[in-house]
Amino acid sequence: MTTTTPSSPSSPPSSRGRRRAPGRIERAAGRAAALQRPRVLLALLLLLALTYVMLLDGYLRAEVGGDQRVRTGASASDVPDDILDGGPILTFRGGQATTVSVPDKTIALTFDDGPDPTWTPQVLEILEKYDVPGTFFLVGSMVSRYPDIVEDMVEQGNEVGVHTFTHIDLSYQSDARVTREIEQTQLALAGAAGITTTLFRAPYSSRTDAIDDYSWPVYEKLGEDGYTSVFVDTDSDDWKRPGVSKIVDWATPEDDEGASVLFHDAGGERSQTIEALPKYIEKMKAKGYTFTTISGVMADQQTGRQAGQQTGRQAGEQLSGGPAAQATGSEGGGLQAAHHRATGTTLYEGKALVAAVAVAEWTVPALSVGLMVVGVAVMGRFGMMLILARRHYRRRNRRRFSWGPPVTGPVSVIVPAYNEKECIENTLRSLAASTHPIEIVVVDDGSTDGTAEIAESLGLPNVRVVRQANAGKPAALNNGVRNARHDIVVMMDGDTVFEPDTVRHLVQPFADPGVGAVAGNAKVGNRRTLIGAWQHIEYVMGFNLDRRMYDLLRCMPTIPGAIGAFRRDAVLEAGGMSEDTLAEDTDITIALHRAGWRVVYQEHARAWTEAPGSLKQLWSQRYRWSYGTMQALWKHRGSLTDRGPSGRFGRVGMPLVVLFQIVTPVFAPLIDVFTVYSMIFVDFRAALLAWLAVLGVQLLCAAYAFRLDREKYRYLLMMPLQQLAYRQMMYLVLIHSCVTALTGGRLRWQKLKRTGEVGTPAGNG
Repeated sequence: MTTTTPSSPSSPPSSRGRRRAPGRIERAAGRAAALQRPRVLLALLLLLALTYVMLLDGYLRAEVGGDQRVRTGASASDVPDDILDGGPILTFRGGQATTVSVPDKTIALTFDDGPDPTWTPQVLEILEKYDVPGTFFLVGSMVSRYPDIVEDMVEQGNEVGVHTFTHIDLSYQSDARVTREIEQTQLALAGAAGITTTLFRAPYSSRTDAIDDYSWPVYEKLGEDGYTSVFVDTDSDDWKRPGVSKIVDWATPEDDEGASVLFHDAGGERSQTIEALPKYIEKMKAKGYTFTTISGVMADQQTGRQAGQQTGRQAGEQLSGGPAAQATGSEGGGLQAAHHRATGTTLYEGKALVAAVAVAEWTVPALSVGLMVVGVAVMGRFGMMLILARRHYRRRNRRRFSWGPPVTGPVSVIVPAYNEKECIENTLRSLAASTHPIEIVVVDDGSTDGTAEIAESLGLPNVRVVRQANAGKPAALNNGVRNARHDIVVMMDGDTVFEPDTVRHLVQPFADPGVGAVAGNAKVGNRRTLIGAWQHIEYVMGFNLDRRMYDLLRCMPTIPGAIGAFRRDAVLEAGGMSEDTLAEDTDITIALHRAGWRVVYQEHARAWTEAPGSLKQLWSQRYRWSYGTMQALWKHRGSLTDRGPSGRFGRVGMPLVVLFQIVTPVFAPLIDVFTVYSMIFVDFRAALLAWLAVLGVQLLCAAYAFRLDREKYRYLLMMPLQQLAYRQMMYLVLIHSCVTALTGGRLRWQKLKRTGEVGTPAGNG
């Protein structure tokens, strides 16, 4: 064993790459953590905002809360008889419940369930053509989605009322739910048309004689709050789509009686309503009827005037803006008597609601399309991995396959080490058992825990310890390459152990003179813990299937730092291991591709590495990996327009890496959120089956990867839990990295805490 202490590191260490003395390391780490916290928060807030948008969209579409009638034949013993036998307009003036009837030969034309972007504008056009006012009872969620229609409706002189926010049967709801349904609808009206209203119609209501003991308390509560509840005298039953003639007949009152008549401008296919409405208006006018609003009916009762003395439009205008209307307490200014101008907090909250809904209305469909594309890409990736991994396995394991003459010459194994006292002995002893001739170059990067002394004390043959001032892993690797005596160099981590045949398998592809680097098969050694088992599944499935695929496509993006082999001259020609990024392994791999070298995967060369043992360490490692990969891709973006081998990687490898390692994982949490959204708001069974189907495909891929690597299938039992917990964390890490990159953040290399529990490979089956 020899020891070398160079006078200076291989290159001047940058302030970002240099590791500091222990006392300063903690302070630097604390400052780095403080800088990263806002970015973590920003990433979480982004995901939370998108989740909120989805939830809002589901709520707006009445897919939450239950859009069904739940009352069936209840008693009406608590309802006063004069209410049950009274008119269609229920008020609580002076605390006393009273009803108002529509005068003879007068129609209060009412519409429920709107606004609808298809049918409501057609209804408004008909009403304007015939100079007839209508009273529209609007669903708040629809108002917030189509505010322009409501604004046009009010400006045209029509009247609006509350029909709840989600079209829910209020009979069995709590007081809080009732209040929320009303207030949210009022906010939607304020945001859409700048008004609030005192009119209310309950979903699934009909005549006053249908009020029962469950619904009566709701009307009493709303009456105390100043609302006028509106029922019907005559129902067109247009929602049944019985035919135009029947709709007209059913909406016609008997014996010239006045009536509150119900049509629907939304809630289904309303073409028959659109066709019947002009015929109905013409018929009723021919019979001498006039049309008015609900406020018009109430004003006629108060003033003692008959609605038939004026046309419906003139009555509405006088009631809203004339002296008579002002005398009855209307605010004037062109508003219907039931309308009040929204001001202050109500107006601003309403506009905020409409704005939020507009965002949801744009975002959710866009997300749906985007997630569909991502879903297809993910499934396509699984299919491509299975096909190409199988082809790779069959090609490399057939009897006639050969890289060329066996590579038997000695190679140099470089072990960069910084404070690896727990692991260095196991690492070096595993190398000493190699069946291939090697020299071992341990580059001690200014360790303070006696790592170099431990390496020297082992007395192993062919081991050299090279000491350098603390300069970072890239500098240590470059120092090792310069001190290597052989043409092929193997790079590994100080916490990794090799099997005896690992180096021999790893260097055989160099028999092909076009091969510049070889990626080995990194495996998790500490897989007995839950976190370790999750990473084991990830390593076997993701990393190894990916590398088989990339190998066949000749665009391998990364040689793992735990096990990789390089032609020494190729590394030197590429400028060595760069400190420009935090992923020096990805950086050098892409650089070799661009230089025309082939990079291959050797699955039989296995290395056992110690994976992070805590969630905090795992987050730190994967954050560095993700951010470093983005740095490397950005650094080599010029390959997109290059010619030759560099251009081939840029136009084949780089898009695949960006799509599969950045874009689809970034959007993957949204797929999960969308799945939960579908389970809650759309179709639980269908969404669950879809999720199980995707999980089944992943299990199939994982099982095939385990078969290729001859791993034990029992670990796959943890895969469902991995999908629910571990995978989400990895997505958040990637989102965090993207936020850091977009905000121009800089990330320091961080040392992970090691335990040395990965011993000889024989103990890790």
